Amino acid sequence: MTSTKDKIIQVILKQQKVTINDLAEIVGINPISVRHHILKLEGEGVVDSAEERHGVGRPRRVYFLTEAGQEQFPTRYLRLTNRLLERVKENFPSHIVGQLFSQMGEDLAEDIVANQDVEKLPIEARLDLLQDVLNSEGFSVEWEKTSDAYHIHELNCPYYHIGQNHPEVCAVDQTLISKMLSVSATKIQCLLNGDNYCTYVVPLVALNEIQTNPI
Repeated sequence: MTSTKDKIIQVILKQQKVTINDLAEIVGINPISVRHHILKLEGEGVVDSAEERHGVGRPRRVYFLTEAGQEQFPTRYLRLTNRLLERVKENFPSHIVGQLFSQMGEDLAEDIVANQDVEKLPIEARLDLLQDVLNSEGFSVEWEKTSDAYHIHELNCPYYHIGQNHPEVCAVDQTLISKMLSVSATKIQCLLNGDNYCTYVVPLVALNEIQTNPI
């Protein structure tokens, strides 16, 4: 059974902009209950509002979905993305498909490097920056230092559903990590393989060599 909250989101999605009274009439509950749900949705960042002129008189307040609210309906995008990647694979060799995903990671890294002097940052500052970047891309990331390496853990993956059919997508974040740290990162665990999280390893010896002999 669809919850009242989901019905409200569905109505806003369909109408694009809607008032409290409109929602009450369409969903079939009183305006006070609608306002209660709207306040919660605003708190979750799913819904936002603005005043809108509508004929003569005071402006009315209309509600609409934020970008996060739009993402409550990912099925369409998953189907579209899967179909697109299927067509790409039909028309290009596998190594070209892999290169396309790697290039996406390189492009993202270049955008970051262009805005910050990453090469002058110490390794742990780079890791903190990398963590922020990946978090902004929808990952939940932690890193730790062991006796001989840094381990970067992705506790979730925003590409998980796509990756089930197209594991090449993993090249995006792997390339980004390698480019940001100026050394190749090796993947030793993957959510797609049933592991608890994705883990990339960067050996200390490789980092020491980069810092001793910078390019």
